[in-house]
Amino acid sequence: MSSKTKPVAQNFAPDSAEVAAIIAGHHGAPMNILGPHVISNGDTSALVIRVFRPFDAAVFIREVDSGARHAMTSIHPTGFYQAVFEERAEPFAYRLIVQGRDGSEHELEDPYRFRDAFVTDYERHLHGEGRFLRSYEKFGAHLRTVDGVGGVNFAVWAPNAERVSVIGPFNSWDDRVHPMQSYDGIWEIFIPNLPEGMDYKYSVKSRYLNYKADKTDPHGFYAQMRPETGSVIWNVDKYQWGDDDWMGKRAERQALDQPINIYEVHLGSWKRVPETNGFLNYRDLAHDLADYAKRMGYTHIELLPITEHPFDGSWGYQTTGYFAPTSRHGTPDDFMYFVDHCHQHNIGVILDWVPAHFPRDAHGLGFFDGTHLYEHEDPRQGEHRDWGTKIFNFGRNEVRNFLLASAIFWLKKYHLDGLRVDAVASMLYLDYSREAGDWIPNKYGGRENLEAIEFIRIFNDVSHEYAPGILTIAEESTSWPMVSRPTYTGGLGFDLKWNMGWMHDTLKYFEKDPLFRRYHHNMISFSLVYAFSENFVLPFSHDEVVHLKKSLLDKMPGDQWRKFAGLRSLYGFMTGHPGKKLLFMGGEFGQWREWTEAYSLDWHLLQQKMHQQLHQYVADLNHLYLSEAAFHEIDTSWEGFAWLDLQDVDNSILSFQRMASDPEEFIVVVCNFTPVPHFGYRVGLPQGGRYTEIFNSDWAQYGGSNVRNPEEIHAENIPWQSGSCSAMLNLPPLGVIYLKPQR
Repeated sequence: MSSKTKPVAQNFAPDSAEVAAIIAGHHGAPMNILGPHVISNGDTSALVIRVFRPFDAAVFIREVDSGARHAMTSIHPTGFYQAVFEERAEPFAYRLIVQGRDGSEHELEDPYRFRDAFVTDYERHLHGEGRFLRSYEKFGAHLRTVDGVGGVNFAVWAPNAERVSVIGPFNSWDDRVHPMQSYDGIWEIFIPNLPEGMDYKYSVKSRYLNYKADKTDPHGFYAQMRPETGSVIWNVDKYQWGDDDWMGKRAERQALDQPINIYEVHLGSWKRVPETNGFLNYRDLAHDLADYAKRMGYTHIELLPITEHPFDGSWGYQTTGYFAPTSRHGTPDDFMYFVDHCHQHNIGVILDWVPAHFPRDAHGLGFFDGTHLYEHEDPRQGEHRDWGTKIFNFGRNEVRNFLLASAIFWLKKYHLDGLRVDAVASMLYLDYSREAGDWIPNKYGGRENLEAIEFIRIFNDVSHEYAPGILTIAEESTSWPMVSRPTYTGGLGFDLKWNMGWMHDTLKYFEKDPLFRRYHHNMISFSLVYAFSENFVLPFSHDEVVHLKKSLLDKMPGDQWRKFAGLRSLYGFMTGHPGKKLLFMGGEFGQWREWTEAYSLDWHLLQQKMHQQLHQYVADLNHLYLSEAAFHEIDTSWEGFAWLDLQDVDNSILSFQRMASDPEEFIVVVCNFTPVPHFGYRVGLPQGGRYTEIFNSDWAQYGGSNVRNPEEIHAENIPWQSGSCSAMLNLPPLGVIYLKPQR
């Protein structure tokens, strides 16, 4: 023993209750007893260093400057040690030398030597107000250097915990070794020398009901591969981006007068490793998917949630990792590469983001610190019984802060171009999917969720503030007004809203035998009554090709030829209809079977001619949509649309005009939704002159019967329907044609 240390004097002995709390693993302020402390007792002062090392046979102090080595005295046989340095009134830099039971020694840093909090008082104040919107810069696991020593700072919010510890392979998952210090309910510790890629969890012991659970880090940036549920230390700031050109022009490219054609993708089943049915890496998917989307004429890829989730069958909609891309496809850097590569090929990336609810899994957010911290306590407010999930408490500042920070994190750190918010209707209504008496009215007695509405508005405002030029898109299935109107006018603030009514009505219409469509003509025309009440996306989404609903191709009635013709006419009508476009993967080549997340799409179908022809049809249609301003420039007002005729109910024929901002730029769309061709059918036209049939869903190269029109169509000075002129046209069976005036 060094002459500078002595056996523990009684007046420097630690409080036995605090020692017992450390040993038992329920001390909530370990900095109060562990690490270096200058203690005064009357006229005597000393520097006292205490450590808890339950696995070691002996522990020594080595002074960094002098190299002097001092033995520590065992205070308790479970591994509590202390060294007293009398007449030393200042802490000094030191390291621990620990001796194993086999006599081996190794040197390490003492986490409790590093005593300054990483989260500042002001940031804790902002967090309590719900305004610490970049909380991900401090919460979670952050690689940093303190006093020249590299390590990881951990911070987690758990105000009702009695003790929170970091556990992992580095401490044999023992919750007694690295208890964290609480600062107003935010727990912190700096653990030196932990590397990137190390697994960890938080062991949370509540002050209530003796609750104890090992939790995934709510702010964890990376996660173990399921079925493991731990978080993984990762530096999300080291990736070198190469998408400056895209980011600089993004706001212009995503303006509402630009074409937005979205390919909705579930990464886990778009393609898989053929030999093993395993998941492809984000980098492999980046090359295949970006090239494919560009070739097919899509402007954006919308990803079903890639936020970490425990159950494949949830498709990502039951999220546990609100800051972690799923490890199924690789690391955070791999996902950054995916987004970067898409941008460098002029493809935007939109993330399906789920702030409405989260799963019950014990390692997740539910009952996090032994209380209903993130969710409502009352099940009438806090549970989605249909989905078996918990509902966020949007009225709690810290919970709103968590979700807002998650949104900003994906937009800033991953350069995502937009967030499609899932299940907005379930957030807006307190009685969503609930029986009478099974919900709690708001303070005015109404069914509107006032706290969720406020959160949505704040989300939209701060998302656009922190990431200008991005898109926020609502999946909202009700008639809630002004979803896509600015918050300063009383709207919810989204840029776009999925037109669920159009999707359901259109699919129901197309599923009907053409013989009976005459009785349901309003289903195909009704959408124009409200088409400009919001900024709409027209979706044919993943939800429509699962759970015995059939694939889009198989929804079409009739024999195989009619199914393909019907699907082509569906896509032709969609392209002509006002609104941005979205199609779920597989629909572009005519997947026969319903989609499942467990297997790749049936790409082998492209070996068959009819699927090849449909595939080419969709690509050509998409590129036409991109090139024709009339199809996308005025999507949100009547200035871009006019009916020519919607009265021919008996023949299920309708026609309309789409206009660009240049009045000379327009396209006439004529739809025949029966398998009966019409030759010499007079159609009203908005002006005289010559027209060209620029596209026809029935052309032979697409597998149609090739009922087409002459190369030049001459408009006669005969007013007809709503047109000042008209022409005799050939209308193909189950066909859609586009006419453009020659200039």
